[in-house]
Amino acid sequence: MADAPRTVLISGCSSGIGLELAVQLAHDHRQRYQVVATMRDLGKKGTLEEAAGDALGQTLTVAQLDVCSDESVAQCLSCIQGGEVDVLVNNAGVGLVGPLEGISLAAMQNVFDTNFFGAVRLVRAVLPGMKRRRKGHIVVVSSVMGLQGVVFNEAYAASKFALEGFFESLAVQLLQFNIFITLVEPGPVVTDFEGKLLQQVSTAEFPDTDPDTLHYFRDFYLPTSRELFHSIGQSPQDVAQVIVKVIGSTRPPLRRQTNARYTPLAALKAVDPSGSLYVRATHCLLFRWTRLLNLGLRCLACGCLRFRIWPR
Repeated sequence: MADAPRTVLISGCSSGIGLELAVQLAHDHRQRYQVVATMRDLGKKGTLEEAAGDALGQTLTVAQLDVCSDESVAQCLSCIQGGEVDVLVNNAGVGLVGPLEGISLAAMQNVFDTNFFGAVRLVRAVLPGMKRRRKGHIVVVSSVMGLQGVVFNEAYAASKFALEGFFESLAVQLLQFNIFITLVEPGPVVTDFEGKLLQQVSTAEFPDTDPDTLHYFRDFYLPTSRELFHSIGQSPQDVAQVIVKVIGSTRPPLRRQTNARYTPLAALKAVDPSGSLYVRATHCLLFRWTRLLNLGLRCLACGCLRFRIWPR
């Protein structure tokens, strides 16, 4: 007798990784999942419903969910049959890029409200049921920026560092309840949202920022960021495929990076755990050896740069 489908609740499904993941799980040929694909604004559900096709209303339902609202979370869970969630995918998130002096504290708090506290709010809601049933899987879409800081992404990286610390700590306790946590750590992901964000910040004023910092941001960081996304960026479909495999695993890993081409950049901290090598090398590549950095990114993209870095 086949097992009953597992209920998968995914936040942030109006576009990008969340949309692709919801569709791929709903079209699972073994029909192992009943997907509840959520988003804050149901006015944006059209793209998801079109992509879902015949799965809509069968293995996929769309629901409203604002991860920043206790009431919205409770309402969403009340609409799930039995209120039981077998797999929770914390995917909802917002970005924030720019010079620190030109970004308000309110904007930074908004990033934490969505990226960190939104994930915590959802976990607190589903955890009692998972503990009672002694089974469950919590997937958190983190980032390589949760492992290493990236210039001009301070608040966003901090929110992802917070996720990494929180869920690694929680994972120890939850093993006692047969509940697994997986932190999925994509590198650059090419989406319309990301493209619009970079376009907006390229013309933003950033008041209270000195001319030198604005020069470094606009003339060094932004061109390099575009090259990074162009050279080694993944599609949302690629990242979703990795998450599908993680969800289908009988022994899910605690961490799973999705982009092997990003590994040489992430490995600098493994070589020198003090972090000094990463900070100094990144500084030199971005501000002094920009041509070398761009050449290296293109080599990573075409696969001609193949090497392995081993930690000491």
